[in-house]
Amino acid sequence: MGFFDRFTKGKKETLEKGLEKTKENFFSKITRAVAGKSKIDDDLLDDLEEVLVTSDVGVDTTLKIIDRIEERVARDKYVGTDELTAMLREEIARLLTENNTEDLSEFSLSEGQKPYVIMVVGVNGVGKTTTIGKLAYQFKQKGYSVYLAADTFRAAAVEQLDIWGERAGVPVIKQKMGSDPASVAYDAVNSAKAHNADVVIIDTAGRLHNKINLMNELTKIKNVMGKIVPDAPHEVLLVLDGSTGQNAFEQAKQFTAATEVTALAITKLDGTAKGGVVIGISDQFRIPVKYIGLGEGMEDLQVFRRKEFVDSLFGE
Repeated sequence: MGFFDRFTKGKKETLEKGLEKTKENFFSKITRAVAGKSKIDDDLLDDLEEVLVTSDVGVDTTLKIIDRIEERVARDKYVGTDELTAMLREEIARLLTENNTEDLSEFSLSEGQKPYVIMVVGVNGVGKTTTIGKLAYQFKQKGYSVYLAADTFRAAAVEQLDIWGERAGVPVIKQKMGSDPASVAYDAVNSAKAHNADVVIIDTAGRLHNKINLMNELTKIKNVMGKIVPDAPHEVLLVLDGSTGQNAFEQAKQFTAATEVTALAITKLDGTAKGGVVIGISDQFRIPVKYIGLGEGMEDLQVFRRKEFVDSLFGE
């Protein structure tokens, strides 16, 4: 068990509500696909393929799921359409299990490791700063001291992080506008270590420049933090907007090429029918999904639990 409580009733209800649009969209398409059919045949599998692709599961992941269902149908000879949902649920659960070797906990502090450093990456507008604020709040609620570092590229981003810092009751380290991002990160980690803080979260700039510049900048930030805390950052969290569907895949490609992403946070799932993107991104990038965003509230950022996700998507 990590910092957050294990799945409580309230969190379960939030998850089910947050995935409601995805679930309704997904099952309405499946219902139309199987209408008037009694068995799973090639035509139905073609329709199912279209359902998955248009639900933003992604082409490669969709083909993998279809291939597995085809194998099961061939093995079992006759399979009725009433069994399709159960098979689909099982294969999606299998994929999530294969791609996330275990559900991730928040983190554990080992002796001499403090502060635990989280570097957060992602483009502007995906909910990166909001995610950081919610993490800071939830860590603080568990009794941990947290420092935040504001990137100085955009004044609005600094102001937004300041607001979240006030809400969470945690200090925000910042410099003059236009300061070197690596310098900001250095100051934050240095200050956090001097005050024996537990966690420091670095909000890196979300500007979209070419991969070489992005790689150089993120590497520089990592290097300066490592001078203070040898293994920093302990985590590189990529934040993606689930409501953008396939665009989230492209962002994941850019950032995984630019830096060693260790975990994903997929936000804004409550306002979209594109929750299938969680399945596809997990499968294609083989990076564990650690958090999912299900609303605006401080508690609406949840640790991703595979079983609960599938249960909420398909129903108990």
